[in-house]
Amino acid sequence: MTISVGDKLPDVTMVKATAEGPEQVQASDYFAGKKVALFSVPGAFTPTCSAKHLPGFVEKAEELKAKGVDEIVGTAVNDAFVMGAWNSAAGSDDITMLADGNGDFAEAVGLTMDGSGFGLGKRGQRFSMVVNDGVVEQLNVEEPGDFKVSSAEHMLGQL
Repeated sequence: MTISVGDKLPDVTMVKATAEGPEQVQASDYFAGKKVALFSVPGAFTPTCSAKHLPGFVEKAEELKAKGVDEIVGTAVNDAFVMGAWNSAAGSDDITMLADGNGDFAEAVGLTMDGSGFGLGKRGQRFSMVVNDGVVEQLNVEEPGDFKVSSAEHMLGQL
């Protein structure tokens, strides 16, 4: 079942990409007590994700924070090393990367996709959400192949 507005995020283990290396975090602890702009992409370094999705959150980071967002988090079904490298290559210090290497988070929120036709295997769908103290306040799930409602610009209009 897909997560909905008003639901608590599932308590799964994710891996934070840090300068010191991967750091395991529990979602229930990590998202507690703060407002987070979360975006999910099918994969780091993939075309739309690198050309539009991540850059939009980098460019709009200050505006999001001015509207009450404490942290901006990007996630994908990639390992923490890939997520860290992607943030180093195209992101910023304003973005925290949480790796969902096994797809546990995408599965738990009910937003997986099958990218096997492109050699990607099971991945997370493209989506964004505003999470306040671990509870989903806004949820924006893209139709396959689209990039509209999960953008930073769209999220700014929701805050």
